[in-house]
Amino acid sequence: MSSIEERARKRQREIAAEIAELGLCPPGTLVERSTRCGTPTCRCHTDPNQLHGPYPSWIRKADAKTVTRTLSREQLERYEPLFDNTRRLRELINELETLAVEVLDQANADRQAQRQQTRSRR
Repeated sequence: MSSIEERARKRQREIAAEIAELGLCPPGTLVERSTRCGTPTCRCHTDPNQLHGPYPSWIRKADAKTVTRTLSREQLERYEPLFDNTRRLRELINELETLAVEVLDQANADRQAQRQQTRSRR
């Protein structure tokens, strides 16, 4: 096993342990949105800088549809740590994917080097 594989396996175990400690990871993203209301004579319809909000919102996909839920400030405070978990989970998954690519690239380079050595001996 090459040193890159050993390093990758070690980091993979560390990432798995960190994922196990994360807790709930809701799908989607927390954003702040400004909106127009339904009153045609309201200032928000005539001046784009006068929208209502910003309002905290949770946006996610469910059954191939975008679902948006406006949150109260209290809900935002309760949910933020969960979305921090989601953000960290995504970072860890990206790191695992990067490790996998590194290992596969190294294995491919090793195979090509072996082929070249075999060819040069002939």
